Amino acid sequence: MKYQTLTYVLEDGVALITLNRPDVMNALTTQMRAEIEVAVREGAQEARVVVLTGAGRAFCSGQDLGDRANAADLDLERTLRDEYAPMLRAITECPVPTIAAVNGAAAGAGANLALACDVVIATERAFFLQAFTRIGLIPDAGGTYVLPRTMGMAKAMGAALFADKISARDADAWGMIWEAVDDDQFEEQWRARAAHLANGPTRAFVAAKQAIRASWDNDLETQLATEASEQGACGKSRDFREGVLAFVEKRKPSFEGR
Repeated sequence: MKYQTLTYVLEDGVALITLNRPDVMNALTTQMRAEIEVAVREGAQEARVVVLTGAGRAFCSGQDLGDRANAADLDLERTLRDEYAPMLRAITECPVPTIAAVNGAAAGAGANLALACDVVIATERAFFLQAFTRIGLIPDAGGTYVLPRTMGMAKAMGAALFADKISARDADAWGMIWEAVDDDQFEEQWRARAAHLANGPTRAFVAAKQAIRASWDNDLETQLATEASEQGACGKSRDFREGVLAFVEKRKPSFEGR
């Protein structure tokens, strides 16, 4: 597919998706949402890790209110149901690990687009902003789901009601993201993290993703059964045998991703 609002590059097992509307801080349009969904699904088929980042000074500023002739006529329920939900499902259901490399501002739906990924790595100049109440709305694009599960109820409620900027360092300290990185080390760090996942035991990564996400809805007994099932499958993989052999031989394992 020829993309208009983003770029897609596949290299060394990494599918790099770069939101590419820097003049409007990579604000989300109908077309961009559709292209993100397609690009993530393409990456899931071709790569061993998918990375989502932004061009220019922002990651994503959220919904482009200029995407409609009159923002007041925007059917938000339909847009969330028919455009946002498929995009977010493509990310959360992606069968390989996903990384959000947050290179700058992540606001509104743009913040929650990042948080939908398995791992969020942000440069220290980045910030996250649940801007919705500033225009009389509630957090959407999965925000009301993921925020209390990452930050806890108190921080999530404050983020939603006050709509304050959350620095990358605070997001890291509060457990909202995986890590905040110095600006001059940011690209090197997220690329190293992506390479680690691209060269790792993909079957185990997928199983870990599925088990951890399932734990939000499972009781302990169900989760123990899930772990046993997934571990049993991983234990039959080539990568498990290679990992054990490499450990015994005191060398770096060479995982095939199977």
